[in-house]
Amino acid sequence: MEIWINPACSKCRGALGVLNDENAAYTVRRYLEDVPSEDEIREVLDRLGLEPWDITRTQEAAAGELGLKEWPREAAARDRWITALAEHPKLIQRPIITADDGTALVARTEEAVREAISRSAGSGTPRPAGSGSPGEASRD
Repeated sequence: MEIWINPACSKCRGALGVLNDENAAYTVRRYLEDVPSEDEIREVLDRLGLEPWDITRTQEAAAGELGLKEWPREAAARDRWITALAEHPKLIQRPIITADDGTALVARTEEAVREAISRSAGSGTPRPAGSGSPGEASRD
């Protein structure tokens, strides 16, 4: 399971806390530094069963600069939204957890994080000794 986070986000820190409390096996992706490609965003959207406008943080300054609130929310505009998310990753809702069963969730609540854990085969697997901070694996 992988979690896309912004370390400055309280919802992300809360989600990491639940993952650690449950001893879940996961990898952290700091998506502002390791920016997802358009194809990765499409894949996550497919896994979420959502459209790009559903995971866009329209209150961000970049959204205002782009005029996102006025963009059409229809299939013909989908690629335009995905490009905006890839070029301005701060617009991506967080945290997003990709579960081991092929699904994903926007995990803004403890219940959503627990749902992701239940969908992932690695939950409850002890981490090897000396593996560093729990859940802080990197995407190098």
